[in-house]
Amino acid sequence: MRAYNRVLLKLSGESLAGKKEMGIDFERVLEICSEIKEVVEKTGVEMAIVVGGGNFWRGRSNQQMDRCTSDHIGMLGTTMNALALNDAFKQLGFESRVQTGIEMRQIAEFYIRARADRHLQKGRVVIFGCGTGSPFFSTDTAAALRAAEINAEIVLKATNVDGIYTADPKKDKKATLIKEITYIDVLNKKLNVMDSTATTLCMDNQLPILVYNMNVKGNLLKVIEGKKVGTLVQERV
Repeated sequence: MRAYNRVLLKLSGESLAGKKEMGIDFERVLEICSEIKEVVEKTGVEMAIVVGGGNFWRGRSNQQMDRCTSDHIGMLGTTMNALALNDAFKQLGFESRVQTGIEMRQIAEFYIRARADRHLQKGRVVIFGCGTGSPFFSTDTAAALRAAEINAEIVLKATNVDGIYTADPKKDKKATLIKEITYIDVLNKKLNVMDSTATTLCMDNQLPILVYNMNVKGNLLKVIEGKKVGTLVQERV
């Protein structure tokens, strides 16, 4: 049984670095892809992925550089991560495709919505690189945009914590987990879920966001099966 037919999974670049903190820990990449493979094969869910590039480049921290140039470098970082995920799926014997928002025909497909839709229908995981393909937009916004374009039913935000808390649980022992919250409350309280552009885009398209801990094995399967995991962001609670 599954609760969703098609989902968009947002992975941070840092999640691919594992304990290295920077670059790619390929053993960790294999672990992530192995769990995704198992979930897709078990449930039949159609899954697309948007991956960040923070393990290679944090554009906003480079204040001396032209913002557009910095963002384009970040897009290349996301592409490196997308290729690593694709290679891991290949080693696991699972079909996937990389599509990028900037044309790189020698190494990936250019993003075409209809082609991505076809891949998903055939049971392939589609990995989106380069964010939106435009500067000034985060990969969180790219996740919201691609999810809306491919008619995903939910955006899954994979994190290192159990969901959204009332405060930073690492700093405040009294912080409690929020099980459900509205888009408006996320925006008004300036909670660190996704940036405001991404949250607003999801709100405008009535696209739920589920924030969950990707480091707990089995969580992704529970999410796809509709079990209560993490924090759900939606129109009403």
